Amino acid sequence: MSAGPARPRGTTRVALTANAVLVYVFFFAPIAILAVFSFSDDRLVGRWGGFTTSWYGDFWADELLKDSMWMSVRVAVLSTFVSVILGTMAALALERFRWKTQRFFDAVLYLPIIIPDVTMAVMMLLFFTWGFDITNDVFGTEFSKGFGTITLSHIAFNISFVSIVVRARLAGMSLELEEAARDLYATRWKTFRHVTLPQITPGIAGGALLALTLSLDDVVITQFVSGPGATTLPVRVFSMIRKGITPVINAVSVVMLVASLVLVALSLLIQRLRGGSITG
Repeated sequence: MSAGPARPRGTTRVALTANAVLVYVFFFAPIAILAVFSFSDDRLVGRWGGFTTSWYGDFWADELLKDSMWMSVRVAVLSTFVSVILGTMAALALERFRWKTQRFFDAVLYLPIIIPDVTMAVMMLLFFTWGFDITNDVFGTEFSKGFGTITLSHIAFNISFVSIVVRARLAGMSLELEEAARDLYATRWKTFRHVTLPQITPGIAGGALLALTLSLDDVVITQFVSGPGATTLPVRVFSMIRKGITPVINAVSVVMLVASLVLVALSLLIQRLRGGSITG
């Protein structure tokens, strides 16, 4: 019998444990401090003044913050829906087909991941400004930056992330079931619907949750392509911080943090349920 991996002993175990504790403290201490002081009854952010939930009430009573929150949700849901469809199609095209310009398409698809956010933000700003100027002059329209430009920009960078996750799932799949379905005279659509899609569903769900999280958290690109009356919650918080940090910002940040954690937990739950259904 082959021996299993050796366990660390003595000083090695102590050093590894201390390192793990320091890493966890480094990651989670700021989150804990943020959550605690979001309930402080003192207007100074870093000073405890007793327990209160009034800052959350102020957040909910602020119409600008509520409008920004619903704007973020609308943009995130719509951009995620479109990104999942286009990203999944791109992943299928790259993994299941071959053509002459495939490498070029592959490189262009992953550009939003490689280039800095500010570079893409400037690109999108110039694209919309130039495109709207020409369209408005030629057709007499009145297009301007707002909900549509924010959503399109989020779709532009989310497609790449969805494609990576789905493509990784496709790469780990066996082609035997698809080949068997085609041998039984199933069309490409039926093969995809009844064989391929059920297997890549966890990848699609993971890509969707990743796209949703990225859309809800984006600041740089959104700030460049947003217009009057179309401000997402992260951009609103960023503008509030420049004027001075208040406990309301703590409350808003905690709400955004909880939303992100819920998405992560949902992703893990979907993967566990999917894994259980496959093994069952």
